Amino acid sequence: MTDLPDKSGLNASPPAAVKSLIRRALKASLATLDRQNGGPYASLVTLATAADGAPLMLISRLAVHTQNLLADPRAGLLIDGTSAEGDPLAGGRVSLMGRVAVMENASEKRRFLARHPEAEMYAAFTDFAFYRFEIERAHYVGGFGRIVDLNPSDILIDIRSASALIESEPDIIAHMNEDHTDALALYAAWSTGEHQEPAAWKMTGIDPEGLDIVGPPGPLRINFPAPIATPGDARKALAVLAATARTRYSPPA
Repeated sequence: MTDLPDKSGLNASPPAAVKSLIRRALKASLATLDRQNGGPYASLVTLATAADGAPLMLISRLAVHTQNLLADPRAGLLIDGTSAEGDPLAGGRVSLMGRVAVMENASEKRRFLARHPEAEMYAAFTDFAFYRFEIERAHYVGGFGRIVDLNPSDILIDIRSASALIESEPDIIAHMNEDHTDALALYAAWSTGEHQEPAAWKMTGIDPEGLDIVGPPGPLRINFPAPIATPGDARKALAVLAATARTRYSPPA
């Protein structure tokens, strides 16, 4: 087993590390401005990402943070990628600053529910709506002495030429989850360095830069060697990843 992907992102460039943190996050701390006194209010939300990498949320109008956002859309997200072991301040985390707006994009709603299937039960409630976090700037801390400010262009990807891929995403995901769970488990084994059972893994998203899968160890981000834009590109990239993983991961005897 060699050349494991860098799961922590700490060895990656700051933009790549931040992209990895956002793509792998299932939750984040949301900071809003209290609608009554203007002070800070922090809460917990579940996260998914749009194809371009923007954070997505499903929240209720009855929640304090949503009422705050309806009064003032400015907000912050803290995504914590630190480990429970050792000194947490030595790990990676990113603070995103921007504005939150209701979204009506069917693709983004689908991506959120693929990431959080348990949310299906309340997504149709009238008080719930999907929201997109529009990143305006980011502050990345990758451990002691590694602190970088980033712009949206450093984090979000241009998906204008990938409309065919995004339209085909549901079919690609269904195909992989129904017929190629062995490949998903292989990607996961290569990423984690540990054997993974095929039945435990599901793909939840694919975009020009990579794919998102979820299994017992949690969410994983698998990046493509080069950007893709079409379903044909996706088939080739997924096959290349599987071939690479087979050559670099040796299952236990």
